Amino acid sequence: MTFVVAKAPVSRLLRSEIRWIFRRPRTLILLGLLALYPIAFGIGTQVVDSPVRAGGNGDQSIIAAIAGNGLILPTIVLSTTMVFFLPLGTTIAAADALAGEASHGTLRGLLLAPVSRTRLLAIKAFGVAVVSAAATVMTSVIAVITGLIIAGPNGLVTISGSTLSLGDGLGRVALATGWVIVQMWAVGAIALAVSSATEHPLIVMASVIGGLFVFGLLSNIPVLDWLKPFLITQSWDSIVDILRDPMPWDGLVTGLLRALCYISIGYSLALARMVTKDG
Repeated sequence: MTFVVAKAPVSRLLRSEIRWIFRRPRTLILLGLLALYPIAFGIGTQVVDSPVRAGGNGDQSIIAAIAGNGLILPTIVLSTTMVFFLPLGTTIAAADALAGEASHGTLRGLLLAPVSRTRLLAIKAFGVAVVSAAATVMTSVIAVITGLIIAGPNGLVTISGSTLSLGDGLGRVALATGWVIVQMWAVGAIALAVSSATEHPLIVMASVIGGLFVFGLLSNIPVLDWLKPFLITQSWDSIVDILRDPMPWDGLVTGLLRALCYISIGYSLALARMVTKDG
């Protein structure tokens, strides 16, 4: 007699993974902090500070330009959160996806189950991608709402001095949000690769977050200019180009291509580790 083991539908596995991720207290706490950050940032820059509007001088302080111009707030909030908070949330999700499962002994059962390891990694990667995308979109939306409430729907005054319509401003915010999501997916891919090689989630978080800080330090050392094209954080400052008119694309496109390379490398390393990992 031959027994056939039925495979669970992919949609069911994905829903289960998402429910498991968003029920974790640390995920909810991090999302709560990200929700509060744009509100606190907006109040601090547009209410507490003296109102300063963007003028024709492109060298004017971007933080000062936020006052009275609500649609600048989302881009600045994204540029600051992508330095620490968004990578932290993405790394936590990746650390729990594999290293966390291994530390609790549940990964062994998953590896011994009649489920393709490629399929298992794809489900875990999907969960990490959803967390990073949800955190980024939530931060951006709350920043938009905060900016519009405080400053009003007066369009977007760019740091080049021109004024864009409300629709064009929201389009640029959407572009910035999508760009940051891809950058966080790159961080998640590397974190997942590290997570597949250890059973300690803290090692994953320390390695990835520490690595990002080291990358930022190396990018400021002139003698290491040859290394800059390989640093994932090198183009993160280019998000400010969203606020220029006309908008320069070189830095944004370069950053996008670099992130896609890191995504490919990270998932390739994670897959290579998963297919060779014993039960």
